[in-house]
Amino acid sequence: MKELVEVIAKALVEFPQEVVVTETQNEKAIVLELRVAQSDMGKVIGKQGRIAKAIRSVVKAAAAKEEKKVIVEIVQ
Repeated sequence: MKELVEVIAKALVEFPQEVVVTETQNEKAIVLELRVAQSDMGKVIGKQGRIAKAIRSVVKAAAAKEEKKVIVEIVQ
């Protein structure tokens, strides 16, 4: 899942070298934190959060295939 988020984010941003995805696991789900350059934040979120929602949907579908729960958080 981490690699999937990384590939999608790098395709969207202007500074792909600054894309960092950290994965933490708790008892309920896997949490993926996505960090990008400040200037690329809008490109990852999109108008009214549409791109962020699309990223979450793709990851959720991939996680459902493996019967896991994954949460994607975009942090500054």
